[in-house]
Amino acid sequence: MKLFATAGAILALGLLGAPAWAAPSYAITDLGTLGGTSSQGHGINASEQVTGTRLVTGVGPAHAFRTDAAGAMADLGTLGGTNSYGLGVNAAGQVAGYSQVTGDAAFRAFRTDAAGAMTDLGTLGGTYSAGLGINAAGLVTGYSDVAGNAAVHAFRTDAAGAMTDLGTLGGSRSYGAGINAAGQVAGYSNVAGDAATHAFRTDAAGAMTDLGTLGGTHSYGLGLNAAGQVTGYSQVAGNGAEHAFLTDAAGVMTDLGTLGGADSYGRSVNAAGQVVGESSTAGGAIRAFLFADGVMYDLNDLIDSLGGWLLSNANAINDLGQIAGYGLFGGEVHAFLLTPLDEEPTEVPEPATLALFGLALAGLAGLRRHA
Repeated sequence: MKLFATAGAILALGLLGAPAWAAPSYAITDLGTLGGTSSQGHGINASEQVTGTRLVTGVGPAHAFRTDAAGAMADLGTLGGTNSYGLGVNAAGQVAGYSQVTGDAAFRAFRTDAAGAMTDLGTLGGTYSAGLGINAAGLVTGYSDVAGNAAVHAFRTDAAGAMTDLGTLGGSRSYGAGINAAGQVAGYSNVAGDAATHAFRTDAAGAMTDLGTLGGTHSYGLGLNAAGQVTGYSQVAGNGAEHAFLTDAAGVMTDLGTLGGADSYGRSVNAAGQVVGESSTAGGAIRAFLFADGVMYDLNDLIDSLGGWLLSNANAINDLGQIAGYGLFGGEVHAFLLTPLDEEPTEVPEPATLALFGLALAGLAGLRRHA
C-alpha cells in the first residue's frame, strides 16, 4: 500500500524548502486466538515472535502465548493456577510475565526457556510478583511485594533468575517495566511521602534517576531502548491530561502530543526512537499510534483500510519497525503483527521545481491512497 501526499501538502512542504517523506505503511498479520475469542499482543522480538495473552474460552481463563516466526500461536500454560499473562519476549524466545500459582492464592513472575517452559521467579519476600520486561541476556524486570507485603518494589533478576530489589525514589512503591541490553530499567516509583509517582531510569548498576514529569504530578516510564531513551506517559501542567513522552539519552522529556484528543500513552520505543502506544482522538476514540520523525500517526491510516481492522492498542515495537498490539477484527479482539512495507521514500520537490507542478494541480488534487 502506497500513501500519496495531496497537492496542497506538496506545495506547503515544498515552500518550506525541506524534503518530506511519505508516511510509512504496513502489512498486518492476524495472530488469531488459538481457538478462543480474544487475544492481545504485548511484546515482540527481532525474530517476529510475539507474546501476549489469549482467552482460552469466551469467558476465560487467560493464558500467556508466544508465536513462532511464522505467526503460529502456542499456549504457554500457567504455574499451576488458572491465569497467566505474557508481557515481554527476547531474541532467544524467552518470555517474561506472571501467572497464578496452584490454588490461585498468589501470582508470581515467570520466565520461560526457549522451549516455553515456565520457571517461577519467586518474590522479594512477599506474596506477589510480576515480570514485565526481559532483555537479550534473560534478565527480567517487574515488581514484587517485599517481606510482610508492606511495600511493592521494582526488581531486576540476574541471568539465573535471582531477584535484586531496586528500591524506590523515596516512596513505598516502585515498578520496573522495561529493560535494555545494558541492564538499565525503566519504570515508575512513588516519591517521598507517596504524594506523587515519577518515571525513573536506572543505570546498569541499578541506581534510579527521577525523570520528572511534563509539568504535572505523575509520570510513568514503560519502555526504553539501547540508548537509554525512555517512553511512557505523564500528566501535563494542571493535571488535566496525560501525554506520551520520549526522553533523550540524558533523560529530558519531550511531549509527543496526541491524535487530537486529550490523552496519549507511550508503551515501547525502538533503537531508532520510534514510539508506539495509544491515544484518544478528537472524537474521543482510542487508537493505536506510531510516533516517528516528529509525527504521531494513527496506525489505522497506515494499513489497508479495506482489511476490516480497527487498531486500538500498540504495545511493542522492535528494531526492525515491526509492531505488536491488538484491535478489533471480525467482531473480536485479536492480537496483530504489523510489518513495514518496503517502499522507496517519496521526496517532495524543492521550491525551484514547483513551477513544473503548477499546470498539474488538478491532477495532483485527485491523488489518493492506493492499495
